[in-house]
Amino acid sequence: MKNTLKITSAMKMVASAKLHKAQSAIGNKLPYEQKLHHILSGLLQDDDLQRAMHDELGFGNPHGHSPVVLQDIGLDQVPEKDTYPRIAIVAISSNSSLCGAFNANVIKKYHETIGILENQGYGKEDIDIYVVGRKMAEAVRKSGYDICEDLSELADKPTYDAAADFASSLVDSFTSGEVSQVVLVYSHFASHGSQPPVRENYLPLPLHDYDEGASEPVDYILEPDPLTLVKSLLPQVLLLKLYTVLLDANAAEHAARTLAMQIASDNAKDLISELTLAYNKGRQQEITAEILDLVGGMQN
Repeated sequence: MKNTLKITSAMKMVASAKLHKAQSAIGNKLPYEQKLHHILSGLLQDDDLQRAMHDELGFGNPHGHSPVVLQDIGLDQVPEKDTYPRIAIVAISSNSSLCGAFNANVIKKYHETIGILENQGYGKEDIDIYVVGRKMAEAVRKSGYDICEDLSELADKPTYDAAADFASSLVDSFTSGEVSQVVLVYSHFASHGSQPPVRENYLPLPLHDYDEGASEPVDYILEPDPLTLVKSLLPQVLLLKLYTVLLDANAAEHAARTLAMQIASDNAKDLISELTLAYNKGRQQEITAEILDLVGGMQN
């Protein structure tokens, strides 16, 4: 048990260090991401821009030929087969275990999502699944679904370049019409003690995500025109969004592992105390028995 305590304590320290690094990565990126979202939310409130986006990007035109990149849908709205005939799911877990219920919770969320889609009439041929993390890959195969692409290397060390390549492939599939909606399933780092699994729409982009905190149009001085700026800004927001999700899931994993190893270390200490007490009692009983034997022999 003492050797086990050394292992769990060391794993807790390693996970804590990785968590600090992951939190720093998110903290350094958040101001940039939030500013991009704020600019986009301000631009999207302009009526002239929305009309231009309707013509150029298919905004607000679900029956048009252009891809509807932005829609007035909920962040976790469940797809409907009549509107979104083909779905892509990006499911994210960790590559290793010893992180408590982290993987079990997000895998449960994946099964819940699959169940909802199947109840909506989707079949296996209508769902493309991309996995990040070996634990999720195993769960997907056990559920009977094929994996379109396994990017488990992004679970341990997510990089912007790799995330951008992955996001670009998803956007290309969406804009080409191969898939009509992309759904993310991952664990959100809410705090050190809470990492709830979430289901979130990635494409089309939910407008509600950007409207918060922007009740009035923002009077920007723009160069070049707003439409050109939005067409340049949208891809950056899409790439950054997926990178944020990967960093979020990575931080959640390290937080879950830190907590799990802390609990394991505390349990090991408690068990060592109990075993030490039991050992001392047994040793004392043996000593007492030997003394009694000696006393009995001397009296005989």
